[in-house]
Amino acid sequence: MTPVLLWLRQDLRLHDQPALLAAAGTGAVIPVYVLDDESPRKWRVGAAQRWWLHHSLAALDLNLRELGSRLVLRRGRSEAVLRTLLAETGATEIHALRHYEPWWRLAETALDNALVLHDGNHLAPIEEITTGTGGLFKVYSAFWKALSQRMPPEEPWPAPETILAPAKWPESDALADWALLPTKPDWSSGFSGWTPGEAGAADAIEAFRDVAKDYDVDRNLPSIEGSSRLSPHLHFGEVSPRQVWHGVGGKEVTFRKELAWRDFARGVILDRPGYGDINGRAAFNALKWRDDAGDLCAWQTGRTGYPIVDAGMRQLWATGWMHNRVRMIVASFLTKHLLIDWRSGERWFWDTLLDADYGSNAVNWQWVSGTGVDANMWGRIMAPLSQSVKFDATGYIREWVPELAGLSDEVIHDPDDFGVRPSDYPAKIVGHRAGRERAIAAGKNAR
Repeated sequence: MTPVLLWLRQDLRLHDQPALLAAAGTGAVIPVYVLDDESPRKWRVGAAQRWWLHHSLAALDLNLRELGSRLVLRRGRSEAVLRTLLAETGATEIHALRHYEPWWRLAETALDNALVLHDGNHLAPIEEITTGTGGLFKVYSAFWKALSQRMPPEEPWPAPETILAPAKWPESDALADWALLPTKPDWSSGFSGWTPGEAGAADAIEAFRDVAKDYDVDRNLPSIEGSSRLSPHLHFGEVSPRQVWHGVGGKEVTFRKELAWRDFARGVILDRPGYGDINGRAAFNALKWRDDAGDLCAWQTGRTGYPIVDAGMRQLWATGWMHNRVRMIVASFLTKHLLIDWRSGERWFWDTLLDADYGSNAVNWQWVSGTGVDANMWGRIMAPLSQSVKFDATGYIREWVPELAGLSDEVIHDPDDFGVRPSDYPAKIVGHRAGRERAIAAGKNAR
């Protein structure tokens, strides 16, 4: 029996996997993951995500073996590797889920008639959520209104009960030989709270279901941690958006709108493939960003003198993740208070976030910086000190900035202002008013 290839990318699951079910329906299946650092170029999988990828692939291979199959690993440019596998195995078809990152779309086009694409990584096919004139949405609120008419999504599909193996398996790389895990040094010890893989995703849904009713409020409170923590699982496709939609249950509109934001971001990069590098609003091409390596390093390492900013950046480095509200605060601080290009922050997030996603990362950074197609006005500048107080980040700061742990609740948000800054904690690298005025002036000059 002639086998078919199943090309896996950011869809590392067996449940609600239309490409897998379609492939299994034809006969023997050869599941393949290609570690492709060539096609994405600078957008190849970041350092933190390589740790997750290793464990996710290992978990997927175990799940496949339970169904009588296995995962074939190859490295190189995707279309070349897949064509080689077609020749080696005699397969004539490749089944895969559709992706919207520009490098994946180019690879899909290069495979032409051999590739059979399926939808399954989104709440609805991105190309079908369009404006009255047939274009893709540039404003999220309008996108959500249109998408809502298609919701709820279809119920998730079950995993196949068995997967027919080919008469002969092609050779596979050993996962360990890819050296995805950091060793010298091993900076991933703080990642131990995560469980990559489909089972870990199911556990995360179960854990979130009990607290989802409070998401609207708690997602903004760093000390409570009211986020779902599903983002890495969603990025790697260990769970589908419609599994999450139905799995959480209830009527948590705010959370479901956040889930839909991922789809909106895919529409943006489908419409503008270079959005990770290009301002959504051309007027900002004239903005004079500061090129200050010292300030950028202080931001990256959590040494800005602003406790809420430093707590977030240290959490990111230690755990590969950052609280939702704090992500906005640190992004606003970099682009407005420090007037450093949003692309510098985007690149840092790409390398340090476990859930770094080309579409979501670019859309979120451009939303905060004010340069995007749907974004805050440039003059909207988050005040990190008042945000810290408003959203009660006291416990969060004590956890991630231990130098300040002994300070009282009243002064911990701004020890500089109260004259109680410990000697081992840095002074503010820029005053709030000075940074704000500099940013507003730069925006006016650009326009």
